[in-house]
This record gives sequence, structure tokens and C-alpha cells, in this order.
Amino acid sequence: MMSRQPQGREPVRIGIAGLGAIGLKVARQLDEGCVEGVSLVAVASRDVDKARSAVASLTSVPRVVQLPELSSQADIIVDCTPASVFREVAGPVVGAGGTLLPLSVAALLDHMDLVEQARATGARIIVPTGAIIGLDTVRAMAVGEIERVTLMTRKPPRGLAGAPHLVANHIDVSDLKEPLLVFKGTAREAARGFPANVNVAAALALAGIGPDRTEVEVWADPGIDRNIQSVTIISDSGEATMTMKNIPSDENPRTGRIVANSVIATLRRLTSPLIAGS
Repeated sequence: MMSRQPQGREPVRIGIAGLGAIGLKVARQLDEGCVEGVSLVAVASRDVDKARSAVASLTSVPRVVQLPELSSQADIIVDCTPASVFREVAGPVVGAGGTLLPLSVAALLDHMDLVEQARATGARIIVPTGAIIGLDTVRAMAVGEIERVTLMTRKPPRGLAGAPHLVANHIDVSDLKEPLLVFKGTAREAARGFPANVNVAAALALAGIGPDRTEVEVWADPGIDRNIQSVTIISDSGEATMTMKNIPSDENPRTGRIVANSVIATLRRLTSPLIAGS
């Protein structure tokens, strides 16, 4: 379905940082008109030539710029880059008072000074739900008192391979015959140990009781072919248990197919005249 632009209103300008499995899918969906009232105007990547080739087939080819330039090109920046370059993208956006949609939410936990900076510049940092379920429930419960939040992440071993926590602790998941608990700790610790794998833990923590009180377990499970996220919340307004089984991305098994769709859903929420959910 092609998007319609309301009369007399300029489209919201969208920029995408990073054109990997998620970024390129979002770019294609925007080019197909999946979000009303927006226009993909620019993309950025460290490899400019590769980025130009990636977007050449789009109907409306966006401008290709270097990462630090992107903040001046668009109203909303979707950051699909690795955690290692998070600050390079996020810093200029927040400094310019723009809107940032970061997917490397784990990296945000180490750069929370950007939230304070955003208060001063008028910037907004909006975290897409991503590959988890029930953040609206968590936010609602957090209005009252939450006693406990736990996340159990189960992934096929190949989706965890190379994670810093596994490397640092010499944990080999390449030839498992049964599920193995590879991590148990806080969301902050999980975010540092699995920066490409458990952005859901960081998103959950930000929606609820923070990264130091949110409890996380990470399992490598050779018997599954989905990324499974199970959340349990105990609060003064009730208890909730929610499980989501995500199909891994074909291009990147560390993430799920739904992540790019979550970005589109977030952009629709920002531009739609009707919003369902808290």
C-alpha cells in the first residue's frame, strides 16, 4: 500500500544509519510507501560506495552521506549500526535536537548522558520494541511499583557465536548437545556481554525498573530454531508472563525478522492520526 501525504504538510524526513540486514530492509519498506507521511531522504554507512550500490535499485534513491553528516539531513534518524559506532551516530542527532531511533539499545546503557543532553536540546530518543513482547505492559506497570522483572533469552548457538561474554569466558557453543546456561546477571551486564544479541534486555530495562534490577538469563539451545524471549513481571498491579518466538533473520542470525518491522511500526506510531496501545 502506497502512503498518502496529507495536503499542505511536508513529509517527515527519515535517515538510516547502517545498511545491514535491518537497515536495508527498512529502507526498502519505506521506499515502498509502508509509512504514511514520511520520506527516506538519506542513508549513511562507513562504506559509502557499498551503500550507494545497496540503494541504487530503490524507486526514490536517497542521498548517501558519511555517518556524522546524517543528523543534518533528516528529522528522524534510524540507527541500525553496530554498538561500536553508536556514539558516532547518536551524538550529532541528540546535539542537533533531532529524533533518534536506536536499535543498538545495549550501547545506549553506556551513553545515558545523551538522555540528559536531549533534555537540553529538545531531542527525543525513541527505542523501538524490537524482538521482545509486552513493553506497553511493562511501562504501565512501572507507573505503579514493580517488584521484579526477569528475561530468559534462548537462542540457537550460532546466534550467540562470538559474543564478548562467551569469548572472555572461553565458552564454546559450537557443538552443544543440550541447552547450556551461558549467562545469568543483570540487564546491564548482559548488554555488555552480548551487545549484538540482547538489545531486548536493554529495552526491557528502560521500560521498567532499570538495567541494574532487571534480571537476565541467556541460554544457548541447540534444539531450537527460533530466538525465544520470555518475560516475567511481578508488580502491585498484577503479574504477567509473556513469551515470543522470533524467526532469526536469514542475513543475520543474531537478530530476528521482526526487528525491521518494529522500526516501521514505530515510525507509523510517530506519524499516524490514530495510535493503539500505551
